[in-house]
Formats: sequence, C-alpha cells, structure tokens
Amino acid sequence: MATATNAATALIAPAPTLANRQQSALSVSAVQTNISESNGQEVKQVDNNSKSASPKPSNMPKITTTMLNKMETGSKSEKRVYKIVLTGGPCGGKTTGQSRLCTFFENLGWKVFRVPESATVLLSGGVKFSDLTDIEAYKFQENLIRTMVQIENTYFELGNSSTRNCLIICDRGVMDASAYISKDKWEKMMGANKWNPVEMRDNRYNQILHLVSAANGAEEFYSTEDHACRSEGVDLARELDYKSAAAWVGHPYFDVIDNSTDFETKMNRMIESVCQKLGIDTGDRLQATSRKLKFLVATLPVDSEFPPFQDFDVVHHYLQSGGPKVQARLRKRGQKNHWSYIHTQRRPNVHGQARIEVKTQLNHRDYMNRLAQRDEAHFPIYKKRRCFLINNQYFQLDIYKEPCHPRCKGLVLLETYSSLSGEALKNCMPKFLNIVKEVTGDPKFSMFNLSLREDWTTSKKFCSSSTHANGKATNGVSKAPLELNGH
Repeated sequence: MATATNAATALIAPAPTLANRQQSALSVSAVQTNISESNGQEVKQVDNNSKSASPKPSNMPKITTTMLNKMETGSKSEKRVYKIVLTGGPCGGKTTGQSRLCTFFENLGWKVFRVPESATVLLSGGVKFSDLTDIEAYKFQENLIRTMVQIENTYFELGNSSTRNCLIICDRGVMDASAYISKDKWEKMMGANKWNPVEMRDNRYNQILHLVSAANGAEEFYSTEDHACRSEGVDLARELDYKSAAAWVGHPYFDVIDNSTDFETKMNRMIESVCQKLGIDTGDRLQATSRKLKFLVATLPVDSEFPPFQDFDVVHHYLQSGGPKVQARLRKRGQKNHWSYIHTQRRPNVHGQARIEVKTQLNHRDYMNRLAQRDEAHFPIYKKRRCFLINNQYFQLDIYKEPCHPRCKGLVLLETYSSLSGEALKNCMPKFLNIVKEVTGDPKFSMFNLSLREDWTTSKKFCSSSTHANGKATNGVSKAPLELNGH
C-alpha cells in the first residue's frame, strides 16, 4: 500500500484541473450531434490507434427515432435515476468517457449530471500532502470522503426531483479512497464513522465502470503532457490502476473496460455496458461484443489459492410473473448482515434482439412486499458469491448452499463478462480453478431451471431453450464453447 502522503496525491493525480472540467462541461452542447468529438490526450490515442486518423461517422453510435420513442414511452411509465461511477488509473479515458456518456444520454432525452471529483476541488485550495503529518493526512482523507458524500447527495437529490430520466456520473466514488490508505486505517475510518461497504459500495451506486489506464495495455499512448495534475510514470500508473479496480471488487455491477480495442471502440463499449444494464436496446449501433459467460467448476479450492476477494451471502426468490415468457426474481445480497436488494425482470426477445433484463434497486420494505409474490413452484436459491479480479477480468464464483434441490448440491459456477474468445479468453481465466467446461446457454445450468421444485422431465415450467449473449437463440447449446479442461 502507498503511504498516506503518496496515496492521497495518487487519488487525485489522474484528474484534470477544475478549469479543464468546466471547459469540458461547457463544450457538451457543441458535440450533441457527434459522439466522437472530444479533447485532450484521449483524442490523440484515437487518432494514432485507429486505422484512420478520423473515425468514420457511420461507426459512431447514432440515436434513431425508434430509440427515442422507446425512451419516451419508458419515461412516462417510470422515471429512472441511474448513478454510475467512472474510475480507473491515470490516462484511462474518464474525462472523454464523461463527455461521451453525457452526449449519448442527452440525445435520448435524459437529464445528465456530472459530479466533480471532490479531491480536485479540495486540493485546488492550496493543500499540499507533502506538508501534512500522518494525522493531518488521515483527517484530510476522512473529510474528503464526507465532502464527496455530501456533493454526491446534492446531485442525487436533484436527480430524484427531476421530471425526466436522469443519469448521474460520478468522477470516482467513495471506495476509491480505500485504494490509497492502509487497510487498518481504512477499517478504523469506516468504524469511526459507522460506514459499511455494502452501503458505501453496493447500495450507493448502480454501476461501476473501471476504465483501465493506458499504462496497462496501451503504453504507447500513456502521457502526462496534457494534465497538470498527472506526474506518474507508467509503472506507478499501472499499480494505481490495479488498486483502484481492487477497491470496487464486490460491487454487483462492476465492469472493467480494458485496452483490448482501439480507444474509439473502448468508449463505445463503455456506453454499451451502461445501456445493457439499463435495458436500452441500441441494436448493433454500439457493436455489442461483451457477453456473459458461464463455466462449471469441479471443486472449490482453498481460500489461499485466490487473489484478494469479497464474499457475499446471496438469496434468490423467483416471483409470479405476468406471462410464461417473463421471468421475475428478487435478490438479497449482503455482508455481515448489511444487505442490498434487487428486483430483476427478464423480458422476451424483441425484434430479434437478446432478452432484456431490467434491474431495479429496492429498499428493505419494498423487498418484503414483493417477497409475498414469490412463486412456490421454485425453491429459494442460497449461494455464497465470491468476487475477484484477475488480469483485468472480473469474476463471480457462485457456490450453491443448502437447503436446495439435490441437483444443486455441490454446484459451483463461474461467471464473467468478456468480449474475448479462443486463446485470448483462455489465457485470462483463473488457472487455479478446475474448470470442467463452458455451460453458457445450457438450460441445465439456468438458475430458473435449477430452482424448480418439479422434476425436469415432467415439469411444464422447464425452460428448454436459452438465449446466448449474442442475442441468438441457441436452444440450450452455447456456440463455440471454450474448452478449458486441465485448468
């Protein structure tokens, strides 16, 4: 872990100056019709890493009348406030990412708020961490988090009072601070303020987007020239990138946007990830590449084999739904008796696109009210979910627990989202896990089917076909499954 002096400096180093942020905010209206416009170092990365210096307009995500009509219809039935965090190491594209998301969602008719980075605001007042004692540095970090929470809450309240759908983009979030102080000091700070990670990490934000630093996978584009607050070398930037990612391990919707593509595609993947979570159908305009993958694991290794991880208790209940093609379920997920609650509804295929999952965060009261609608044709599903990060790839390992149907006893499933395939995917998989096979799209490993009380051979509820993440029905068979035997 970095020292308190270096840590806090590192926390704010990737951020541009406040003046740059204001200039970026003012320029949003000028790029309403062109998603590809931006400024600063990130644009240089696009120009140099793409096949052509100027990306063709046809490759940019465009908003169609159909998309607008869908969003207008949705906004009439239920207004949405969606809170995301953009995080990552230096030179990852956070500033450009904010602008792209802002333009995209404003074109959809959403109200967009961009929460400034609190550390930049405070340090612009003349604070120098090199002049602070350890005690002063600790208190500054504590007050930094309190300031961040209050600034965010101001925007959250504005979002709640807005009459339109609202996207709130936070430039880093409260958990980022944990990457820059020791674990002991972080836990002391959490305890003194009665904070807990489930509330501060899982319930506070709907989605975390980690934009991997150019220092990790795009080193030729890493630069400090255009940022007055950035001074890290490549090695330090790579270390800070990993620490900021590790700080968010455990969030249920944590997406790592790496440098496996050119920068323009990286930005589209970021927008696509948000649209997927919101259930917004963008067709092929963002060239969807990331898909959910599922693997059967033979046995659970001892804890010492794992990289740093977060364990959660998870309970799923399927609910009575409005039709045979609609699935609805509740999820309760927590640590140390602190819980988050999610309602998920899976809607049927529309216009040949993949089934859409609409997720809604609930409070405890709403969760209990909806629990009364549970479907007695299904067992509750109890799991231990282990979350960890390897090679910039985020994994969730589900260990099924009793009480459960005999078919679930000893079942261990690994899940991840990835745009990789073949050897590239194989190389990033956890080598310490004994992976039997890929089971993506296999109905025998669908949680809906696993939870059925009836025998599969006689049940009318058994869902015999599955929809692969590429949007095409696979009838239970994943296309080109990855063979990983021997891992």
